[in-house]
Amino acid sequence: MALSFCGNNDIKAYSVEYGVLNNGCFVDALNLVPHVFLLFITFPILFIGWGSQSSKVQIHHNTWLHFPGHNMRWILTFLLLFVHVCEFAEGLVSNKVMSSNHLHLFMPAFMGFIAATTSVVYYHNIETSNFPKLLLVLFIYWVLAFITKSIKLWKFAEYKVGPQHLRFCITALLVILYGLLMAVEINVIRVRKYVFFANPQKVKPPEDLQDLGVRFLQPFVNLLSKATYWWMNPLIIGAHKRPIELKKIGKLPIAMRALTNYLRLKDAYEDQRTAEDPERAPSIWRSMYRAFGRPILLSSTFRYLADLLGFAGPLCISGIVKYLKTKDEVATADKMKETYLGVYFMSSTELLQNSSVLAILLFLALVLQRTFLQASYYVTIETGINLRGALLAMIYNKILRLSTSNMSMGEMTLGQINNLVAIETNQLMWFLFLCPNLWAMPVQIVMGVILLYYLLGCSALVGASVIVLLAPVQYLIATKLADTQKNTLEHSTDRLKTTTEILKGIKLLKLYAWENIFCDSVEETRGKELTSLKTFAFYTSMSIFMNAAIPIAAVLATFVMHHFINKTGPSPSEAFAALALFHILVTPLFLLSTVVRFAVKALVSVQKLGEFLQSDEIGDDSWRNGDISVTLEPGKKHLGMTKAINRKQPMRYQMDNYEHPTRRPLRPTETEDVAVKVSNGSFTWGSNLLTLSDINIRIPTGQLTMIVGQVGCGKSSLLLAMLGEMQAIEGRVYWSKLPDCEMINEGNISWSETEESDEDIRSKNRYSVAYAAQKSWLLNATVEENITFGSPFNKQRYKAVIDACSLQPDIDLLPFGDQTEIGERGINLSGGQRQRICVARALYQNTNIVFLDDPFSALDIHLSDHLMQEGILKFLQDDKRTVVLVTHKLQYLIHADWIIAMKDGSVLREGTLKDIQTHDVELYDHWKTLMNRQDQELEKDIQQDSQTTLERKTLRRAFYSREAKNQIDDEDEEEEEEEEDDDNMSMTTNRRSKIPWKVCWCYLSSGGFFMVFLMVSSKLLKHSVIVTIDYWLALWTSSKTNQSAEDGSDMFNGTSPAYIGNASLPTPGAPEAEQDSYYLTVFIILCAAGITLCLITSLTVEFLGLSAATNLHHNLLNKIIHAPIRFFDITPLGQILNRFSADTNIIDQHIPPTLESLTRSTLLCLSAIGVIASITPAFLIALVPLGVAFYFIQKYFRVASKDLQDLDDSTQLPLLCHFSETAEGLTTIRAFRQEARFKQRMLELTDTNNTAYLFLSAANRWLEVRTDYLGAVIVLTAAATSIWSLRYGLQAGGLVGLGLTYALTVTNYLNWVVRNLADLEVQMAAVKKVNSFLGTESENYEGSMDSSQVPENWPHNGEIKIQDLCVRYDPMLKPVLKHVNAYVEPGQKVGICGRTGSGKSSLSLAFFNMVDIFEGKIIIDGIDICKLPLQTLRSRLSIILQDPVLFSGSIRFNLDPERTCTDDRLWEALEIAQLKNMVKALAGGLDAVVTEGGENFSVGQRQLFCLARAFVRKSSILIMDEATASIDMATENILQKVVMTAFADRTVVTIAHRVHTILTADLVIVMKRGNILEYDKPETLLEQEDGMFASFVKADM
Repeated sequence: MALSFCGNNDIKAYSVEYGVLNNGCFVDALNLVPHVFLLFITFPILFIGWGSQSSKVQIHHNTWLHFPGHNMRWILTFLLLFVHVCEFAEGLVSNKVMSSNHLHLFMPAFMGFIAATTSVVYYHNIETSNFPKLLLVLFIYWVLAFITKSIKLWKFAEYKVGPQHLRFCITALLVILYGLLMAVEINVIRVRKYVFFANPQKVKPPEDLQDLGVRFLQPFVNLLSKATYWWMNPLIIGAHKRPIELKKIGKLPIAMRALTNYLRLKDAYEDQRTAEDPERAPSIWRSMYRAFGRPILLSSTFRYLADLLGFAGPLCISGIVKYLKTKDEVATADKMKETYLGVYFMSSTELLQNSSVLAILLFLALVLQRTFLQASYYVTIETGINLRGALLAMIYNKILRLSTSNMSMGEMTLGQINNLVAIETNQLMWFLFLCPNLWAMPVQIVMGVILLYYLLGCSALVGASVIVLLAPVQYLIATKLADTQKNTLEHSTDRLKTTTEILKGIKLLKLYAWENIFCDSVEETRGKELTSLKTFAFYTSMSIFMNAAIPIAAVLATFVMHHFINKTGPSPSEAFAALALFHILVTPLFLLSTVVRFAVKALVSVQKLGEFLQSDEIGDDSWRNGDISVTLEPGKKHLGMTKAINRKQPMRYQMDNYEHPTRRPLRPTETEDVAVKVSNGSFTWGSNLLTLSDINIRIPTGQLTMIVGQVGCGKSSLLLAMLGEMQAIEGRVYWSKLPDCEMINEGNISWSETEESDEDIRSKNRYSVAYAAQKSWLLNATVEENITFGSPFNKQRYKAVIDACSLQPDIDLLPFGDQTEIGERGINLSGGQRQRICVARALYQNTNIVFLDDPFSALDIHLSDHLMQEGILKFLQDDKRTVVLVTHKLQYLIHADWIIAMKDGSVLREGTLKDIQTHDVELYDHWKTLMNRQDQELEKDIQQDSQTTLERKTLRRAFYSREAKNQIDDEDEEEEEEEEDDDNMSMTTNRRSKIPWKVCWCYLSSGGFFMVFLMVSSKLLKHSVIVTIDYWLALWTSSKTNQSAEDGSDMFNGTSPAYIGNASLPTPGAPEAEQDSYYLTVFIILCAAGITLCLITSLTVEFLGLSAATNLHHNLLNKIIHAPIRFFDITPLGQILNRFSADTNIIDQHIPPTLESLTRSTLLCLSAIGVIASITPAFLIALVPLGVAFYFIQKYFRVASKDLQDLDDSTQLPLLCHFSETAEGLTTIRAFRQEARFKQRMLELTDTNNTAYLFLSAANRWLEVRTDYLGAVIVLTAAATSIWSLRYGLQAGGLVGLGLTYALTVTNYLNWVVRNLADLEVQMAAVKKVNSFLGTESENYEGSMDSSQVPENWPHNGEIKIQDLCVRYDPMLKPVLKHVNAYVEPGQKVGICGRTGSGKSSLSLAFFNMVDIFEGKIIIDGIDICKLPLQTLRSRLSIILQDPVLFSGSIRFNLDPERTCTDDRLWEALEIAQLKNMVKALAGGLDAVVTEGGENFSVGQRQLFCLARAFVRKSSILIMDEATASIDMATENILQKVVMTAFADRTVVTIAHRVHTILTADLVIVMKRGNILEYDKPETLLEQEDGMFASFVKADM
């Protein structure tokens, strides 16, 4: 058959005797002209343009400069393409009817399709190069196309072709589209004036794009790239080569930044405060709607479109199955009636009865549906993120204005604020994500039910009602799940608390051989936690079971009903459409329970937020200037000016007269020179009790004022009252004006209208005050940042401050000097070190006024003196800064220029020391006696190895041991190190994209082999049963059609009866009803089996997860508790705790559902592909390229997703920390007037976290769009192959329906496979980390002797022989003791002394075999201790450590956790330790509560408890390791006596700090660098003048 343009069956085809335009073929030819014109002109331009473009570096900002009507044009072009496809299909189908080929029916459509594609490509290139003149070509094309199509339409109308014909409708649509595109083009000319106008408009790209830091391009790319996330490709594929870092994801676009959204939300919130009702609380819901309503509506629109398109799937399937076998031979004669202009015109419905056309429609519908769905998700997520940013900023600003009384009165705890930030904002964000579901779901359900009714009649309603009735059950399960999770959380917090205590006191536990007792206590709480986890697992599996079983139950109910009502089974087209519809229906119902739960949570969250935003704020006077709109912009900081001036001045000058060159000459009268003055003030913390009453004080400028008084008399409150933190009931605080015009006389202005403006002026210049609070507060930042605290760095000044606070030695110990991170997540510093850093911060700031609240409380004598002399007297007073110092150390009063003595919340005296000496002799004498007492202590303390050195020593130990092994924190990092060594790029990429199979196997095997076997087998069984159910349905429905085909009553082509005549089935001859009931019974049995298996599988997976979690935690705990002490020196505590908290939580709660979901979706996809392949084997050929594509997509995505997830996690932590830090340090921040800087920091942290989160969700969309398109291609190929194979009569319609229904499910589950894989990979990291700890060596607990061989009362004499002892902490390290020899007779008192680091403590650890004794031995009472089992050895000796450790519990538990001693023995021990009276006084006596870490006792008392603990154990050898360092002199003397008497007959080894404590010893050992230097009686050693011991004693006296 020859191809000819106008067909060759009609001679008149080429004649134009009736006029040119009346030849239909000519009109079609005319339609080709514009298309060809466009292709001819644009191709050269495109090639030239592209050739030059590749050489250009891609300019970042031009790329996304949109012309007006950009989105409109893309949408219209897509519609145009779709209509062209329809036209093409219509042409082809009509052409089949004709006797010869008429090319003109489909050729113009094909060319139009290509031209439309070209037009959009061309447009995109013009837009990127911003060269609008070239758009003229498109304009001409649209005009030409519009004209030619209009001619065609006009001819059709003339020839009586009307809307009942498809081709007429298509042409009309094309005319409209071309017209609209023409309009868009005219609009561009109108706006940009690029042609026909004299001055074209100059356009700048949006400012985001001028800033190269913005990498999130979603808002700026063209529509196609927006819909498919094409712009993410470089990022996701690049992640393979090198990990994604924060630099790579850049900044957020301005519209998404927290600040922008905060202002939007705040305006919406504030607008609701009306004039008539200012007190009414604005509604947060309404303000959220006003600020973020529009995008939510947009997203909902997308969602509706997607849902409606979703129903196209089942309908197309039913159509394809129905029309597969339609006979094509409907009489051609009938068809030829519809001939006009010599060609055939098809009716509008006829096209839809062609299964090939339906297959393509199905494909397009799927692609569109998925695109809309992802667009809807993306919009909600972006809005959710914006909302979260806005809420965080709102909460933060509120925190900065919270009145302190709220915090101290416990109305607003830190925990609540942290919850608001971490939980409530996220709840609201999640609610927004799920929000469109709320109104999309009912529509979806209603539509689904209507369609089902239309397909199957009443019986469908039964199935639907099954689904609807089971929804509340799911809601119930969901709420139960939430409750159980709460319980689990409580238990795991308990468990963590115990674990933390154990790890903090691990050294003590090992020395006392108590590990196992404490290990059991953890196991006990873990048991409770596991019980609630079991309930959790049960409910989770129920929820999964419901989800899997409901569609089976619904299908069962429907078809059984259908059988009873209609007496026959459904036809294949109905059955499979119904099956697909049920699958569609289940999803919204399953989600509905989740959404409702989230909605309930969101209501609660909003209520909490509202209460928080309405809570009391600090007094407004000091806040006028801090109005948020000003402070949020960093340029307007109110400290900004002073900083700017100083940078330009020479350094020395700057340090001298900082900020007040005019201050010195101005000293006319004493009274005027007041920095702060309080006149008859009464202040309260918010309850109606007055904390401070009738306060009249003044703080003289440039002088040192001291505030003294007993504990709790309101000294700190006075400082805070002056800072404006307390509520003033009456009176006021005046801050002097800037020095040049001191305005103290303002005090006499009456409270009148002028007050307001003056108030404004005054509060503006309450300059920032340097304030060091009593409870030290550190930022989570480097030491340097903590000290400079936002001021410009000035080297000399910094150095001076560090010396004044004697921080240099401490800084030298830190691993990175002053660049070491400290604070919540950094290195833990001791109290004294923290306090000194806070004081240093106050000194460093250039403020006129410095408030120091008891800066000496945690410091020992030397440091206090140094700080007083160097810091306060020299550094601050030289600067003539006004200093207010609260202190207990009365010996410093002589330095004060002005003293304020307080008592019970009011001022007792105020004046100079002289005034007080003359006027209030009593008070002065009282002070004097106190001072003498303090002085005596001072003399005693002066030369001792002070507490500070002790702190430094512990710090040094920690780091020395850590560096020694130089062990990297985490195994992951080690891997990365290895990776960096590999220059070979491909190695790295492989490493990053590999799935950690080994870890997975480790996880599964810890779950137990039986469970794994059960899980695998039940999963496989369940899926095969589900496939069998559907296959059976296909057989049943097909059998229907075959029967009727044989009776000739139906249009279906009967396949050979042999197909049904298998032995298993009744022969066709059997009566139909009988056969039907046979099918039905099998169907019911199968469904029941399926539902049961669903239940079993969902339970097995969850309980496999549980047993794995149980075993992993148990092994981890045992390994860590029995690890050698060295392990704890090297490994940071935080890291070990992380294994027990975060990682255990992931293993407990996150891995099982992920694993379940992964196996389920993978098996579903595999079974679907298997079913399709078994029906149409040709499908397998198409599967290969699809498989390859899928492999690469998942490979790239997994790597990128992991990186982005890490980024999200790592950026979230600083944000939460910043919030809790701010809440803790509120007073300090406000005193320093640093609110603006902190807000800025908060906004930056929020934005960083939001960027990471946005990228993560965009990456998820990237993946889903790609897998969904792959799914759509699978559906298309499945349909195409089955239609193609049917041409050759290969199988029944039912099976095609089956194949297509399965292909549809693939689209839903493909992306879950990848996402679960990615999640599992991230979660398996937790197993890997836990596993790495499981590899640690345990201590050798066995020993070579059996415990039964050791005498019961060993050691009874206490004789110690040390022979040639060499000790090291680790085989890698140098020995700490070298060849030590000593002999101690039974009952001797031995003193060991030496400088820090001489090996004294190591010797004490050697007695307990805690360190590696690699040469020599220690023999106690004739037994070599290395041969003993550790448990025996350690339980027979006693030791008292230098740092006291108490555990939470009762006093009895702390003294005797093994519960072996009588009460009398405990009381006796307490009496020896001087604690008896104190414990008697406590409620509960021996059962009195000890809080965590023993916080409810002072350090001295804790040390005494530790002594008592050693006395309880009546062993004949006691070792005291610097045990009296934290006890005052008097108590220590008592103790010395006690030890001498109570232990008269036992051997006591004392390791001494203060040498005078061992002067009475029988033997003194002086050590130096791990060797014994001197070894003799103390008297003999003292006679050697130049000896080491003698010099120690001299220094100590």
